[in-house]
Amino acid sequence: MTDAPLSLVDVHFAWPGKGGFALSCPAFVLAPGERVLLLGSSGSGKSTLLSLICGIATPQRGQVLIAGTDMGALRAGARDRFRAARIGVIFQQFNLLPYASVADNILLPLRFAPERRARAADAIAEARRLCMAIGLPDNLLYMPAGRLSVGQQQRVAVVRALIGAPPLIVADEPTSALDAATQDAFLQLLFDQVADAGSSLLMVSHDERLGAHFDRVVRLDEIVTTKRVPA
Repeated sequence: MTDAPLSLVDVHFAWPGKGGFALSCPAFVLAPGERVLLLGSSGSGKSTLLSLICGIATPQRGQVLIAGTDMGALRAGARDRFRAARIGVIFQQFNLLPYASVADNILLPLRFAPERRARAADAIAEARRLCMAIGLPDNLLYMPAGRLSVGQQQRVAVVRALIGAPPLIVADEPTSALDAATQDAFLQLLFDQVADAGSSLLMVSHDERLGAHFDRVVRLDEIVTTKRVPA
């Protein structure tokens, strides 16, 4: 499925040095428009796998294909530009610039991704629309992100990932700080916007209760094997 938003083919990766961590993934495919929950406990290789999917790390063998493009075949600068254009990432710790405004945080990916900037057209209007859709009042657009509540910062991180409709959204434990009722409402808002954008969603979590919301649930140990490299 070369047109799939994400395909992993015979991927093998090991962090350098003795006593490191190695990961192998024979095959995994995320279909267009699909919402997949990837379940894994702490230390199971989730962070390493996400680093490979996002092109932060590259495999020693195999292919990480984003819409048919092999991330490992790109030079570092081209890989960064490609990631910005094709992948929206929702980080567990949000990774917002605290002294920059909400608007500046949301629009940051568009500075590095002309494709997403073109799809956003009027970027501020699109940021305002997404904020309202996900329950973030647009009167916060010019407030420093560091002054927002945790829940509001979470929504800014989501809007930043969604703006410009990247084909793939990768979310790392975005509901970990929420109670069950708030999780359900948040996920519905996220799903609605992902569907509107025509994107696919891969969410990583340790919380099995979220599974009912997704098209498919995959346990990390079903697609990945890991081992410690002896010191």
